[in-house]
Amino acid sequence: MNTINTKRYLVIIIIQYLILLFDIFVNSFTSFSRSNSINLLILYVAQDICIVMTITLLLVNFFSTYIFQIGLIQLLYTKFRITLILCIIYMVLSITLHIWDIKLHWSSPFKYYWTTNFHILYSLHRGVAVLYYYFYKRASLRIADPRFYENSTWIQSQFIFS
Repeated sequence: MNTINTKRYLVIIIIQYLILLFDIFVNSFTSFSRSNSINLLILYVAQDICIVMTITLLLVNFFSTYIFQIGLIQLLYTKFRITLILCIIYMVLSITLHIWDIKLHWSSPFKYYWTTNFHILYSLHRGVAVLYYYFYKRASLRIADPRFYENSTWIQSQFIFS
């Protein structure tokens, strides 16, 4: 990777980590926004937009690799399949949880509404969030591997096994 790509990648990875930190912040501290439903709605919308942005940034990193440009999309998919699947699952769980929480919370912000199904969804969301953070961070670091950005014997060996 040359210096221009390294600087561009550094900027992208800093943006990705800032967005992940914001996501962790929203997951950790939204319960303090219970008194004002509008603030809660704004936080949830911002979090959902950030999740879409993280997926977009990861895909931009994939699209800029040499492997993608020569058509070995299947190789990238097999290397980063778990991350991509977790990103989609986390996004769906987040949107579902946010809609359900706002729907129940809007009319009476301090009412206890933790039904069994809501508790299961909340716990599942938080569990998947931990996996999402780990695999996303790992993928954002692994995509910086120079093997993905230049022709090498490793890529040629992938043609044989593909």
